[in-house]
Amino acid sequence: MRFLRFAAVAALAVATIGGAHAKEWTKVRMGTEGAYPPFNYTTADGKLVGFDIEIGNALCEELKIECEWVTQDWDGIIPGLVAGKYDTILASMSITPERQEQISFSEKYYNTPPAIAVPKDSELTGITMEDLKDISIGAQSSTTHSVYAEEFFTESDVRLYPTAEEYKLDLESGRVDAVVDDVMVLSQWIESEEGSCCKILGTLKSVPRIHGEGAGIGVRKGDEDLAAMFSEAIKAIRANGKYKEINDKYFNFDVYGD
Repeated sequence: MRFLRFAAVAALAVATIGGAHAKEWTKVRMGTEGAYPPFNYTTADGKLVGFDIEIGNALCEELKIECEWVTQDWDGIIPGLVAGKYDTILASMSITPERQEQISFSEKYYNTPPAIAVPKDSELTGITMEDLKDISIGAQSSTTHSVYAEEFFTESDVRLYPTAEEYKLDLESGRVDAVVDDVMVLSQWIESEEGSCCKILGTLKSVPRIHGEGAGIGVRKGDEDLAAMFSEAIKAIRANGKYKEINDKYFNFDVYGD
């Protein structure tokens, strides 16, 4: 079965939201953090790379629209979208009820669980609230992982960091006892030379009201036509093999999830 091309997808998006005056998107500014490997990060020579970036480029190619990437610190990424600095957020942002009050989303483009990482010589053996009480746990601020840590690890010293790189440095140096983040972010880090200090202690069960239904592409309220376009394009690259091609460059299983 052939999938819809750009014009048909755009028409479907208009019909989806019931509007007759939706913008004709020919260029989309894509907002991302650029500091969250392996999903989005900047190389030493300033190149923006990662799973999010390749998926975004593939979606724009599918839709026959021009992509322009804009980097933004995580804490300001939703305000930046609302202010018009870019048209979308494609930065491993989970679709959560709280965020849906501020912006709209496409359907998910991946869904992986959170996990706990600790130093290799850690004496910790479990990942329950009881197992982790009276220790320090790091997480990136304004993420689903920080929300989870503050709600469930109430007997721990939860420390929040502006970026994932900063909590990694503190775990490596022993300034924090454990960290929580996406399992793929932690796994790829500990498999690298920089993360050789540490190990995955265990994978946490996602809590839907906190972790949402996977990572989606965020848009401003009123731009639901753009979200619908990307949702159709996600289905298309899943069907035509482009998603798998990108997925297999970064992961050894399908991160799209159930």
